[in-house]
Amino acid sequence: MTELQHRLTEIRLYADPADGNYTSRVEYAVNAYQTYRSIKGDSPGVYGPHTRRALEAETTGRGNS
Repeated sequence: MTELQHRLTEIRLYADPADGNYTSRVEYAVNAYQTYRSIKGDSPGVYGPHTRRALEAETTGRGNS
């Protein structure tokens, strides 16, 4: 889960520490990403295969460090 948080940090949708918890802030960031990229196939806020594939294609998973 920390990798997801790092990826969301890379695209500036998540700013909290990467603690590995799927909090409401992570869910909100995932939902925002899905909206911005018009991702279909996963429920809003759910980090499913369609969202994961898109996010992994444009991020490294290392965050901004």
